[in-house]
Amino acid sequence: MQLLKDKVRQEGIVLSEQVLKVDSFLNHQMDPVLMKEVGKEFIRRFDGENITRVLTIESSGIAPGIMTALELNVPLIFARKQKSLTLTEDILVEKVYSFTKQETNEITVAKKFMQPGDRVLIIDDFLANGEAAFGLARIVEQVGAEVVGIGIVIEKAFQPGGRLLQEAGYRVESLVRIGALSDGQVTFADEEGLN
Repeated sequence: MQLLKDKVRQEGIVLSEQVLKVDSFLNHQMDPVLMKEVGKEFIRRFDGENITRVLTIESSGIAPGIMTALELNVPLIFARKQKSLTLTEDILVEKVYSFTKQETNEITVAKKFMQPGDRVLIIDDFLANGEAAFGLARIVEQVGAEVVGIGIVIEKAFQPGGRLLQEAGYRVESLVRIGALSDGQVTFADEEGLN
């Protein structure tokens, strides 16, 4: 997705060989025009999948998730990382390790928002090791629903998440795949010849 690549080049900040900061358009301040185009691109890539729900994780997945759900005209569910006084019964819980934050969170979704037979598209902002996507997929499968695919805004292709998810049988569509972060520069996987 060229528009997203351009945004990463212009505004992404390489903090290390493992971390890319995109807080000016994705995970602190959000670019709504870009997020709308991200939603449209996910719809194009998952066309014909008869998606009934979009699932993401708070908070950075909400913007691309809601735009995708809006385009599909289906509900968006977001897994909560924070404990809620109102979300205590009939919940689905999974533990997820965050590479960026270097911590494990319990994510929760109320069972009433997902039914057996639902066809769920998982959306997330970043893919590194795949922990968040695997945790969300386990939640979907706990209720007997089906993961039709996993849409990722930015994949760090030099980390194993995409490969591990695909090896587990999930369809992964990443809008941008980063091959390397070095010397303050972003190199995209297609520029390096990575698939």
